[in-house]
Amino acid sequence: MTPFLRKLLGLNWLLLVNMLALAVFGIVAIYSATYMRHDPAASEFWRKQANWVAVGFFAFVAVSLIDYRWIKWGALPMYIAGLVFLVLTRFIGSKVYGARSWLHLGPINFQPAQLAVVAGIMVLALFLSQFRNMHPMLRLTLCGAIVGAPCLLILMQPDLGECMIWGPVVLALLYVGGLPLRYLICVILIALAMIPVAYMGLKPYQQERITAFINPDIDRQGSAWAINQSLIAIGSGGWSGKGFKAPNTQIELGFLPATAVHNDYIFSAIGEQWGFIGGIFLLGAFALLLLTCLFVAFTAGDLFGTLLVVGITTLIFTHIFQNVGMTISILPITGVPLPLISYSGSFALMIMFGLGIVNSVWVHRKVPVR
Repeated sequence: MTPFLRKLLGLNWLLLVNMLALAVFGIVAIYSATYMRHDPAASEFWRKQANWVAVGFFAFVAVSLIDYRWIKWGALPMYIAGLVFLVLTRFIGSKVYGARSWLHLGPINFQPAQLAVVAGIMVLALFLSQFRNMHPMLRLTLCGAIVGAPCLLILMQPDLGECMIWGPVVLALLYVGGLPLRYLICVILIALAMIPVAYMGLKPYQQERITAFINPDIDRQGSAWAINQSLIAIGSGGWSGKGFKAPNTQIELGFLPATAVHNDYIFSAIGEQWGFIGGIFLLGAFALLLLTCLFVAFTAGDLFGTLLVVGITTLIFTHIFQNVGMTISILPITGVPLPLISYSGSFALMIMFGLGIVNSVWVHRKVPVR
């Protein structure tokens, strides 16, 4: 048996099938949430998502077959590219929902913040695995510098949702990387103490979102409109939902924001059309995906592989928690997409690329470390 065929047969098929099932369901959910719109661009959302998923699948397979240790040579260039794209976004990016967060490069339209997060995970994993004997305070300071540059550029957009993603990811990497617990507790306490200061620095519309989260009844026709309609849509779905392409829904009648129902509020649409059962099955599929990734982390051949998988797993979990949390009003609205489900194009590609790294750690777990 050739090495290529051995690697191909050694893929984590549970991870692959689960990922594809979620991606296909996401395409179906996007179609069901946008088919009734008269806007020609809206009818193309599911097709564009399908194209990105197809590209992401090939990226997943290609990355799975390449030894993840080669990432050591590509992590820093990818991180620098992410910073360059973030700087370009600051000057020539497109504004979406008040944030200049999208960059157009020819036919490609993507969010550099998502690339920066994945590249940041790779660089942090490399740093923490290579400098395990460095003093904890110095390690923490240098990790802060690695994270601080992209975070500052993302905050300047301003994209609060993507910036918040960094917190759990960095904490998970620092913990698994061996940083003493007392340092992590200090970091968490400092972050909590900075919340009032951070709130004062938010844009007015971002402060209104937090106010609407704390008190959804304060402005039902204004800042709290979206969250209230999201709760109504999910609640009206009941046990089994109103059905695929069901008429007279919050989606069809336009109560859920038409510009965001296929991305930020896709879980609201799923809750209305597929009900409690559909929502539970979706969250169950995500749980299986995350548990599979954690199992890969436990069986990784070295600390570098473990850190890569933990970082990517935390990234996916944080996106799921924030997106679902904001639609059921346990978190403020942040505009974070639901992995593999929301219409997000390049984000689906980034998630499948990250899962390809996870699969590569699985495939090469028994390969001797040179």
